[in-house]
Amino acid sequence: MGNSLKIRSYSILSLKILNSLFALQLILSYAAPFVDPNTVSMMPFFGLTYPMALIMNVVFILVWIFIKSKWLILSAVIVLVGIPLHLRVFSFGFSNDSIPKNANVIKLMSYNVRLFDLYNESFDEAIKRRNEIFRFIRKENPDVLCIQEFYHQEKPTNFNTLDSIYQIMSVHSFHEKSKYFSHSRQHFGIALFSKYQIINKGVVGQHQTETEDMNYCIYADIVKKKDTIRVYNVHFESIRLESDEYSRITNSQSRNTSTKLKKVYSKLNTAFKIRAIQSKIVRNHIKSSPYKSVICGDFNDTPMSYTYQMFNSFLTDAFRNASSGFGVTYIGYLPAGRIDYIFHSDDLHSAKFKIQNEEFSDHHAISCLIY
Repeated sequence: MGNSLKIRSYSILSLKILNSLFALQLILSYAAPFVDPNTVSMMPFFGLTYPMALIMNVVFILVWIFIKSKWLILSAVIVLVGIPLHLRVFSFGFSNDSIPKNANVIKLMSYNVRLFDLYNESFDEAIKRRNEIFRFIRKENPDVLCIQEFYHQEKPTNFNTLDSIYQIMSVHSFHEKSKYFSHSRQHFGIALFSKYQIINKGVVGQHQTETEDMNYCIYADIVKKKDTIRVYNVHFESIRLESDEYSRITNSQSRNTSTKLKKVYSKLNTAFKIRAIQSKIVRNHIKSSPYKSVICGDFNDTPMSYTYQMFNSFLTDAFRNASSGFGVTYIGYLPAGRIDYIFHSDDLHSAKFKIQNEEFSDHHAISCLIY
């Protein structure tokens, strides 16, 4: 009898210690979006652990309810305090999608196309995937199309992309920022296509944000009727993990796992810091815009990140305003959830936010109506 009481006592103590640790982890994940990674480098990693921390605290609430312990208050209070942050990740979609009859509506789409699958081992499969992307764009028929990881080759080429999008969008001009390889006449970067007149365009922080991974931010001032809006297309710093590094994360039996994980940590840490710098530059540019603004693209960061907070602090997240659910946009090697966004000025409106069902890239396209 005495031994069983001791075992129960040790078990309860262990549960309390674990609960306290997971409660602290969840609190730190709440703080992650508000702390610059260049100030406290560990904070973004707590943001990444948010889903696990939240789940474990909910589990502890259920455990304490089952054994009728007041310790449930600890996790319950912390989970409830974090409701505004939970709603960054999961939207209930209470918005009204009805649009005024006289609204000046623009349909905007953002899509990381992964170079149209250019580097598929099978050229026939690459052509097939490229054409599937084209058919999807044609079906969705956006007024403004923002593409990340855009690729085109100057003529002659056996992998045409630019002329095809011109035809699909019925436009003959666009805005592009890319890295050009003269020996192969190839462009790698981002692009913005508009069915409406572009009266001004530019590149944000060209020298400050440019990296070897060809991550850029461009903008265009677009006129429809008498309204002008500024649209930003952004691709923030990528992690640049290699395929074997992804496998090391998920396979702890791999040789030299410790060394590889340190390398992965270093790459993540570097990317967090670069994105923080990039997001500040772009945020300041948007704040100085003479027009109502929309920014979309591949942010490479979750809603529990400093990068997301830079824009959520003064813009409206169109997904949270006009959709529901978790909004998963990345379907690559690692589960990253929602890392592609459309934000807009508070005096603009969004409706009918859509996430692509088809998987033609490692990202789903996102689109919505802006008015």
